[in-house]
Amino acid sequence: MSELDSLLAQIDGLKTRLDAARPLTSEQLQQALDIEYTYESNRIEGNTLTLRETDLVVNKGLTVGGKSMREHLEAINHYEAILYIRELAAKGATLDEREVRNVHALVLRGIDRENAGRYRNLPVMIAGSRHVPPQPWAVPKLMEDYGLWLTGESLKLHPVVRAAEAHERLVTIHPFIDGNGRTARLVMNLILLANGYVIANIPGDTDSRRAYYDALERVNLEGDKTDFINLIAGHVLHAMQILLERLGVA
Repeated sequence: MSELDSLLAQIDGLKTRLDAARPLTSEQLQQALDIEYTYESNRIEGNTLTLRETDLVVNKGLTVGGKSMREHLEAINHYEAILYIRELAAKGATLDEREVRNVHALVLRGIDRENAGRYRNLPVMIAGSRHVPPQPWAVPKLMEDYGLWLTGESLKLHPVVRAAEAHERLVTIHPFIDGNGRTARLVMNLILLANGYVIANIPGDTDSRRAYYDALERVNLEGDKTDFINLIAGHVLHAMQILLERLGVA
C-alpha cells in the first residue's frame, strides 16, 4: 500500500466516525476553527496579526495598533470567504470557474478593487521560486480548462486528491495578481467540505510553510505531484484527528 493509499484509508476511517457524530460542531467551535484557519492561511502570506488579534479584528471589530489596514482587511475578508465556501458546500453548489473568481473577489475585497475577481493582465514572478507562471495572455484559456476539469474529469478522483490537485493547479496557473494562495486553499477546502470532510489548515510556521512551498515547487519543476498530494492528505488527516479530539470522540 502506498503512503497516499494509507493516508486515504485513515482519513476515510475517521470520516466514518465524524459522520456518526454529526452535527459535528457547535457554532462556537466552528467559529474558533475558522478563526484558526484565517490566521494560519494569512500567516503563510506574511500577515503579522496574531491568532488573538485575528479574533479581535473579525469578531469584535477592533483595530490593532501598529498593524496595517490591509492586514485587518485580509483577516475580515478571509473569514467572510470561509463563510461563503461553507454556504456553497451546504447547498451542494457546483464549483466552477465562476465560483473560483467569486472566492478571489472576497479575498481582495476592499484591498484591490481593480483586480478582485479578475485575471491578471501582467506577467508575474513568485519570490523564492524558480517556477515562472504562465504569461497573462494564456491565463483565460488555462482557467477555462481548469473550470472544465473541476466540473468534469476531476470528479472521478478521491475527494481529498481532487482537493489537493485543485489547489495545486490553481496556484500553478497563478491567475490573479495577488491572493492566489489564499484562493487556492479556499477552493481546496470547499471541495473537502462539500464531500463531508473538514477544513485542512496548513500551518504558517516556518517549517510547515517551507514544506508546503517545496512540495509545490516539485510539482512545478518536476511534474511530480506525489509529495504535494501526500502533504495535503496529511493535513486533512490531522485536521480530522483534532476535530474528533475537540468533540470528545477521539
